Amino acid sequence: MFQPDLLKGRSILITGGGTGLGKAMGRSFLALGADLMICGRRETVLAATAQEFESDFGRPVRIHRVDLRHAEAVEELMEIAFRDRPLDILVNNAAANFVARTETLSPRAVDAVLDITLHGTLYATLAAGKRWIAGGHAGTVLSILTGAAFHGSPYAVPSAMAKAGVLAMTRSLAVEWGPKRIRFVAISPGNFPTPGASARLVPGDVRPEQHGTNNPLGRPGRHEELGDLAAFLVSDHAAYINGEAVVIDGGRWLKGAGTFSALERLTDEQWAAMRERGRGGRDE
Repeated sequence: MFQPDLLKGRSILITGGGTGLGKAMGRSFLALGADLMICGRRETVLAATAQEFESDFGRPVRIHRVDLRHAEAVEELMEIAFRDRPLDILVNNAAANFVARTETLSPRAVDAVLDITLHGTLYATLAAGKRWIAGGHAGTVLSILTGAAFHGSPYAVPSAMAKAGVLAMTRSLAVEWGPKRIRFVAISPGNFPTPGASARLVPGDVRPEQHGTNNPLGRPGRHEELGDLAAFLVSDHAAYINGEAVVIDGGRWLKGAGTFSALERLTDEQWAAMRERGRGGRDE
């Protein structure tokens, strides 16, 4: 199925595309012929990723610095994304998350997650969708979830709430916009290690080789596995899949809900250390 021209000529925008899972998906899309644009908050990171991709694939990658918390900035992003030709695929990947005891959260901490993960995702989807509808163009929206969207998670309540909202958006708009040729799909990844997420979400006393192994397959996911799934879901091979969220976690969720439930064993000192490590942390 993965022919080199599978996504040839498709214009794809990935939010939070400069690092982590966004970067992994971008690499897969480029390898299959897509025209790629990535956006995020850190222009230096975006530029470095674009340079790396251009060196590897010999094709330009567009970048745009944006703060998805602001609807006006997202509108500007979409004006640029649609300027020369309609966007074909939007990947809602940007998100913020950290672990904390919920009773310690301030309104500012809550908003730091909801504003990017939920509001930013909806802003981007609305900005792309209204342009597709006005122009009569088909479009595909792929959103990245977490298992907490289905079963919740202690110590990550704002993220669980935000991702549950993104799942609800995926299913709701699949019905409302499906007749307008706009298709919605989602992926719920398990553990696919990235330096940023590991620094914020993994206790310091957990060895790297242990993290992500608490699933029936006994290993974390490989980035290319996520990239292959994303490429399939946005391709014409998945054209009849609409409103569905695919879980790729090695069967982790089958072993018990609550992604961060094990953190109940942390001491006050360990929580304090986690809080310091996670200050200001967010994915693009």
